Amino acid sequence: MPSDPTLIGTVQDVSGSTVTVELTGDTVTGLSFVDGEAYRIGQVGSFVRIPLGYVNLYGVVSQVGAGAAPLRDGERALFGNRWLRIQLVGEGAIGGRFERGVSQHPTVEDRVHIVTEADLRAIYGPGEPDDFVSIGRLASAESIPALVDINKLVTRHSAVVGSTGAGKSTTVAGLLGALSHPTRYPSSRVVVLDIHGEYAKALRDRATVFRISADETKGERPLHVPFWALTFEELADLVLGRMTDTQIAALSELVLALKKESLSNQPLPDVDATTITVDSPIPFCLHKLWFELHKREHHTLIPRPGAGAEEVEPAYVLRPDGQAIQLGDAMTVTPPQYRTVKMTGPANERVQHGKDPLGIRQHLAGLASKLRDPRFAFLLRPGKWLPDITGKTELDLDVLLTEWIGGPQPIAILDLSGIPSSVLNELIGALLRILYDALFWARNLPEGGRERPLLVVLEEAHAYLNKEQSGTAATAVRRIAKEGRKYGVGLMIVSQRPSEIDATILSQCGTIFAMRLANDTDRGQVTSAATDNLKGLFDMLPVLRTGEAIVVGEAVSLPIRTLIEPPSKDRLPDSVDPRVAVRGSLSKEGFDGPGGWNQRRDNPDYAAVVRQWRKQDARYEHKVTLAKPGAKPTKKGDKK
Repeated sequence: MPSDPTLIGTVQDVSGSTVTVELTGDTVTGLSFVDGEAYRIGQVGSFVRIPLGYVNLYGVVSQVGAGAAPLRDGERALFGNRWLRIQLVGEGAIGGRFERGVSQHPTVEDRVHIVTEADLRAIYGPGEPDDFVSIGRLASAESIPALVDINKLVTRHSAVVGSTGAGKSTTVAGLLGALSHPTRYPSSRVVVLDIHGEYAKALRDRATVFRISADETKGERPLHVPFWALTFEELADLVLGRMTDTQIAALSELVLALKKESLSNQPLPDVDATTITVDSPIPFCLHKLWFELHKREHHTLIPRPGAGAEEVEPAYVLRPDGQAIQLGDAMTVTPPQYRTVKMTGPANERVQHGKDPLGIRQHLAGLASKLRDPRFAFLLRPGKWLPDITGKTELDLDVLLTEWIGGPQPIAILDLSGIPSSVLNELIGALLRILYDALFWARNLPEGGRERPLLVVLEEAHAYLNKEQSGTAATAVRRIAKEGRKYGVGLMIVSQRPSEIDATILSQCGTIFAMRLANDTDRGQVTSAATDNLKGLFDMLPVLRTGEAIVVGEAVSLPIRTLIEPPSKDRLPDSVDPRVAVRGSLSKEGFDGPGGWNQRRDNPDYAAVVRQWRKQDARYEHKVTLAKPGAKPTKKGDKK
């Protein structure tokens, strides 16, 4: 054994940031003990230390064996394969703080040591305890916690990537649980855009859940996104679709007029009608906009009785007694009905076309359909944020922001699982833009992002941030990725296909949690986005265990391979794989477990399936009652 138990080898070759190390003859690869703690030697992903006078260089093992030997000494493999390839990542003066990058390089025969727990404490530095949060244990030394810098994790953006089943949702749930610790971070602010409704169960004691079909008896809140908080372009894309420049210009003038009318009926503090624009978040009645545009597009005219031929009035459908009957109603989305064109007969019976149509009949039909559709009620009929015909609302945006990012719980989960897929991209972009704009303009207030940063978690990000996607979601994310750090808005992008995410967005993520990835293209995208030269380390991605990750970037002092500490079983996300074969054996009494192919078959009730389908509500409590011996087991379901 060497006199220094941490000594493992000597430097034999240096090329840029890559160092080749030959293990000493008496170094035993495998498990070594230093001061009673176990360390793995010769493991890809483990740390090493190279003392150079008053400075220690630190590196990560990226390759082990004959392939790591210098090319000119390849023949020495005949006498053994005891070689390591190291990637240098930083340095630290003895007794000083660790810094990324190296100011000097090692030379041949410099000694190489394993990194101990004492070294790790020096690497992480003497920072405040609240600066770091533990996410698990190092794979190379189980006694050492894997710490990440919360300041850089939140504001410098991050990405959690991995194949299906690698443990992404569990990792995110564990991270959010640590970041929202009630005693360490009582004022944390996190918003989760949850496309599949996975996180309500895992974060139920620290989060307020907003969903379309909310169960308020369980503390859930209805999800409302007031349409008038959107910009004109966002709103037009969501409810009207593509239009010509002439149509857009005319429509924007009408919207601006309605916002000014609303402001005159319900004045707002420090808001002047002469300074607002069509994008200002001022309430206005969308139903009235539809109604007035419908009349403009569809109305017909008749000469006014007893007047000249040029004086006309709307040709409404008449009752038998001659009184107008189909005037329509804006708030119930009931269109007025007009008589058909008739150019013959007496002058007062003739019916002629209306004037100044915009040619948007199909757009208005789509808008009317959305106004009636209950799936769009969260946006177009947003509860107490719905303007009446005069533009007045019961609640303003301050209440909405308080619910989302100022409530008693540190996490707000916006469950988007019930949102129509046709508008999901535009809606996510609008949500991000609302949050960012609010904190941008409040950057000098105590509620702003500089005083109290906000973390936004984007689940299944590849669905709306792919390379070909140019929608509002990608635009909003690019803006936050580039500018959010200055205003206290951070992103956490979660995806199983990082190769489908726009490289510009992924490259802005300062910290990457890379979990098991089998696809070469995905690994290449992650490797190119990482800030460190660690290709050898990322070659391990296909063989990582479930819940294990390689963490690189600004939030960790050294690139680390860690097994993420999972939450307790009762706090796991609702994304666990179904069990085909459930543990336990059949008993004469009936079931031994809920479901599974190896359980006794029960009488199916597909009427319940159709009920849930029609209600568009997946919440259903499955109960199994064990009957007396010899009786048939029963099953019943109750809505939660």
